Amino acid sequence: MSRIEALLREHPVIDGHNDLPIAFYELCGYDLDAHDLAGPVPELHTDLPRLRAGHVGAQFWSLWVPQDEHAVRRTFEQLDFVRRLVERFPSDLQLASAADDVDAAIKAGRVASLMGMEGGHSIGESLGVLRVMRALGVRYMTLTHNNNVSWADSATDEPVLGGLNEFGEDVVREMNRIGMLVDLSHVSADTMRHALRVTSAPVIFSHSSARAVCDVPRNAPDDVLETLTGNNGVCMVTFVPYFVSQAYVDWLDGMHALAKEHGLEGSEHREKVEAMYDVPRPEITLADVVKHVEHVREVAGVDHIGLGGDYDGCPEFPVELPDVSSYPVLFSALADRGWSDEELGKLAGGNILRVLRAADDTATA
Repeated sequence: MSRIEALLREHPVIDGHNDLPIAFYELCGYDLDAHDLAGPVPELHTDLPRLRAGHVGAQFWSLWVPQDEHAVRRTFEQLDFVRRLVERFPSDLQLASAADDVDAAIKAGRVASLMGMEGGHSIGESLGVLRVMRALGVRYMTLTHNNNVSWADSATDEPVLGGLNEFGEDVVREMNRIGMLVDLSHVSADTMRHALRVTSAPVIFSHSSARAVCDVPRNAPDDVLETLTGNNGVCMVTFVPYFVSQAYVDWLDGMHALAKEHGLEGSEHREKVEAMYDVPRPEITLADVVKHVEHVREVAGVDHIGLGGDYDGCPEFPVELPDVSSYPVLFSALADRGWSDEELGKLAGGNILRVLRAADDTATA
């Protein structure tokens, strides 16, 4: 661990996705006086002491809101929360929207705070709103969330377009033009492929894992991961149990089948169904995450991998990776498997910094 501590001091983690804004809203309605993030907040996976312990040097805060008629307004409210959060802790946090901003914040001993919109519904089908969001510091947009938008298919909805429509292509081109990263987490595999054909800048997956290791639609197929090499993009591996453990996916599928058989579908029946189900719940571990990290490295290459834990975005995580303080545990496991300091530095943040700079260069050109 002494090697890893030294490594992460020099190459701190730049994480692609953290849902603190919506988690804090659900906890206390964005009231920064209600829970002091300068100390432990056990109801969350994220607070300032644990960010420090995890050697997080930069965090993309996710701006996620429900997909309804209030989505644009509520996204602006989340953006306001992130800005107020940074203002509340000026010695610990610093707003950032470019690679140079990240470098400056880390050099000053602060956590660079970037923002990413999670879902194209947050622009309300308006390129004008997209441009304003970028002007206010939003650095990426996930093209969809769990449901389709009118211009792009989601991974977890019935396909309508087979990828993007003409306006969806315009959205991708405009994101390239203004230097906003195209995030392909949550989109269908056909939308991934379509966007990669259209984009002139590197793309990211802010919080996705490898479909070959865990076969769920939210993960990236190998042919898409291979495309990242030519695109110069990055897949930021997530820690969400349903996206990293095939055993857990199979266990849940079995439980859902039992619930359907007994007419007990719905979250209100979860405990009853789990008590009826005679298959032990599999443990999700660090080893599951390591498999994804190493698979993405094998298929896409070490220059095209990062981390997007998705802390505060789901209720539980692998047992050795419970919160944002856990990154050194993962890096130690990879070091034990023969990863060099150079490779670990690229994983920690070097690759996503390269992508940020490339997107800025594309916008300038």
